[in-house]
Amino acid sequence: MGLPRKDAGSSPLHSNIMAIIAQYSSKLARLFGKSSGPSGKLKVIFHDFPGGAEGFELMLKFCYNNGSIDMNSSNLLQAHCAAGYMEMKDSVLGVPNLLEQTEKSLEEISYWRWSELLVALKQCQNLSTVLDYYSNSMMLEKCMDTIVGRMFLASEASPCPSTCSTDSSSGGVRFSCDSKSTESIKTSSFSSRPCWWFEDLVFLNPVLVEMLVRSMITRKLEHGLISRFLMYYQKARFSSTIDVSEKIKILEMVIDMHYDMEYYHNSSIPFKTLFGILRISLSLNISKSCRHKLEAMIGSNLDQATLDNLLVPSPYGISYLYDVKLVLKFLKAFLRRGGSVVAPTRMKKVASLIDLYIAEIAPDPSLRPSKFLALATAIPDSARDSYDELYHAMDMYLEVHGQLSEEEKVKICCGLNYDKLSPQACIHLSQNTKFPSKSAVQALISQQSKLKNLIQSTPATSPLLNGSSPPFCFTNVNAQKGNKDKSNDQVVLYSSTGDFDASSDNERLKAHLQGMQWRVMELEKICKKMQTQMAKITKSKVPPNSYARSLPKLCS
Repeated sequence: MGLPRKDAGSSPLHSNIMAIIAQYSSKLARLFGKSSGPSGKLKVIFHDFPGGAEGFELMLKFCYNNGSIDMNSSNLLQAHCAAGYMEMKDSVLGVPNLLEQTEKSLEEISYWRWSELLVALKQCQNLSTVLDYYSNSMMLEKCMDTIVGRMFLASEASPCPSTCSTDSSSGGVRFSCDSKSTESIKTSSFSSRPCWWFEDLVFLNPVLVEMLVRSMITRKLEHGLISRFLMYYQKARFSSTIDVSEKIKILEMVIDMHYDMEYYHNSSIPFKTLFGILRISLSLNISKSCRHKLEAMIGSNLDQATLDNLLVPSPYGISYLYDVKLVLKFLKAFLRRGGSVVAPTRMKKVASLIDLYIAEIAPDPSLRPSKFLALATAIPDSARDSYDELYHAMDMYLEVHGQLSEEEKVKICCGLNYDKLSPQACIHLSQNTKFPSKSAVQALISQQSKLKNLIQSTPATSPLLNGSSPPFCFTNVNAQKGNKDKSNDQVVLYSSTGDFDASSDNERLKAHLQGMQWRVMELEKICKKMQTQMAKITKSKVPPNSYARSLPKLCS
């Protein structure tokens, strides 16, 4: 009896055929038993039959051949899915049904050749209903596990290059290596090249690649190898498709897999890889969740970045030259993930990097003061040993943005710690007309405090200090008046000779500052001379580091 014609989308069954299939299919027998109409006119249509017409014909051949069919890697998945769809479980006349036979064939999958495994994967991909209804089926799981097992054995030895030609029996899939996975060339140069199986798996869609990668992670395949495969897959698929939606799916899958490896399996993703993904994502409208994952991965490793990495152009429609908002997100991720336990060396590296970035973006005329200040204050004060670099960046910013009000300039200067400015920077600031006068006074007070502490820590027996006195002194006005309200305390800077007037012009201020600078230089010379003499005297009595720690920072 010939087979009836069938359409790929639906499979019509007439009663004479149903009687044969119903012996093996519990599903069809149940439908046939419920029918109340004449059997000769009964017609059943199955929509979305697994494998379409080919899958239905395979199942029909099994029924017509009294439960016998030749199964191989190219049709086993179709037969397995058709058997599951038609509920072909129970034995008929002592002959195992289709589902049992396919499951028994699956037990031998570990003996399949590499090309046969790939054909089976290709069948999984071609059968869209398989992915919808049978993604957790025994067939797919065993096929994935066997392929990953071969990869693991290959990685235990060493990667092998693609040397084999196309297998004519592969059903149109190009295989670069049809030998067993443990054979490889023992050369260290292949460690940075694509493994022999990279190209073989490029034909898979993102859904199957994600399943495959999760299986790789479960089998504890090297994460660096998985990352290299994902990037190879992304590059190969992007070069062969122009569909933007497909590119987005691929890139989101790549980001998700890297995120899982880093956050759930304590993997360290190379920073170059992360920024490579970032550059690609800038031109694609990926989901917010994936973008946040990528920003979190980059931010947590920000100490590995360079200035060039951070100079990302602003998105379309934003007037800024560089994407400052993105860098702030990186900083937030860095501080949020390890702010309380991060090593001081890492924090200082990030602080230096951000200072360089601020100096680079300062000349941007479109950069708003709020963004500039947000960058300047995002780093904890303890991460900066000196604020000189930030001061020079502020100087450049105020020069370009001369139209700022006095209030805006004062807000920007709030990002400075005057106690961590060098004497040269303080002198420059106090003479800098671009800065508000309040900042000049604060810089002067800070330098006076440093000088006072330095003089107090210098031995009084020094001949250069005899008869000398600091050019400026401090006094607390409210303390002299006996005022107990600390909120109204005022610090007044005045000259010991009575010549300094707080309202004097800039020339008088410059003269005093120059005198202070000279004084600092003299004190530095004294400290160096004393340090040398003390080292000679106490060399045999006191450990060298004990005295060095007691010296003021300015002298050490």
